[in-house]
Amino acid sequence: MAKSEELYRKAVNLMPAGVSSPVRAIKPYPFYTERAEGCKIYDIDGNEYVDYCLAYGPMILGHAHPVVKKAILEQVEKGWLYGTPIELEVKFAELITSLYPSIEMLRFVNTGSEATMAAIRLARGYTGRNGIVKVEGSFHGAHDVVLVKAGSGATTHGTPNSAGVPAEFVKYTYQVPYNDIESLSSLLEKKREEIAAMILEPVMGNSSLILPEKDYLKEVRKVTQENDVLLIFDEVITGFRLSEGGAQQYYGVIPDLTTLGKIAGGGLPVGVYGGKKEIMEMISPLGPVYQAGTFSGNPLTMAAGYATVSYLIENKPYKQLEERTRAIVEGIQPELEKRGYSAGNIASMFCIYFGEKPKDYAQALKLDASKYMEFFAEMLKSGVFLPPSQYETCFVSVAHGEEEVEKTVEVANACLRKL
Repeated sequence: MAKSEELYRKAVNLMPAGVSSPVRAIKPYPFYTERAEGCKIYDIDGNEYVDYCLAYGPMILGHAHPVVKKAILEQVEKGWLYGTPIELEVKFAELITSLYPSIEMLRFVNTGSEATMAAIRLARGYTGRNGIVKVEGSFHGAHDVVLVKAGSGATTHGTPNSAGVPAEFVKYTYQVPYNDIESLSSLLEKKREEIAAMILEPVMGNSSLILPEKDYLKEVRKVTQENDVLLIFDEVITGFRLSEGGAQQYYGVIPDLTTLGKIAGGGLPVGVYGGKKEIMEMISPLGPVYQAGTFSGNPLTMAAGYATVSYLIENKPYKQLEERTRAIVEGIQPELEKRGYSAGNIASMFCIYFGEKPKDYAQALKLDASKYMEFFAEMLKSGVFLPPSQYETCFVSVAHGEEEVEKTVEVANACLRKL
């Protein structure tokens, strides 16, 4: 019996489905990782995989990058939790505010979910309104008010609305389709006195990869301003991924509030929310909107995040990342098209669609998720680890070289021919 299978048999009696997050519940059982380095991940049974999951996005420098490792080890020598402010917290805040024009002031938290939860609470506290708007199929973490037609694992497992969330908790959560400015305009015109904010993934990454159509984000910014509704960009995925300044720099659209995560922690747990100073000063202890956390601004996370972002600024790998990503997509596109499938990419993100490239959540639901999982299994057997869901996004890191790209294209085309 494989060691991973043996561990999984124990795990299912100890944790729901044997995992700590739903998307990891791969059938018949997940592999258990022993170590990871560069663009490779190694399981406890001695198998090696080229990794395009990258912990669902954070590892833009690859696994165990020496610069990040050094920063973490140096901090460990000094201690790893104080419950007090530290100098690096200030330096990292200065660095982030210099890159994101929308962020004049910020607060560090522990996860992307915590960041979006706090940003929504802040928007409500600042405006005195209860309503929020989200896009159908967007994922903003696993907290109650946004678990309405959520993407990510909720889509994969067919439960877009979670049990345990009272109807009263989501009665102020309105939804509109992505890439549909008319629906948004109509909603805001009718409900503007009730709505505090719109929260938006500028690029959707949890219902497969869905890109904004031409001028969509600029129109969203325009219509929210016209209706005096705050705009929150959820850049937990796109922050530092599309560019140093995230999607807002990439597309030239400035929201009122921004949430960051994943890459910002350099591989350690992190969340960030920030925005205009007059809004952020509503946060306790300056204002009446409460938010706190024992592990917020954790020294190890600050060290890893600061090292990662500094590396991105100094080495500017975005052009190379985009070229490698495009090479993968272009290399498999002909084989996909023969079968009526497609692929899409932006910066260092890509997605293989078992169906037509979607423009919104409704179209994403028409993708053949079971066929994708057949492809996933074949790729895994061949030494390439993709996210185990049609509704997740693949990522490329600095550590992925031409050799790995060529192997991926070769393996993907061979696996497609087997389906």
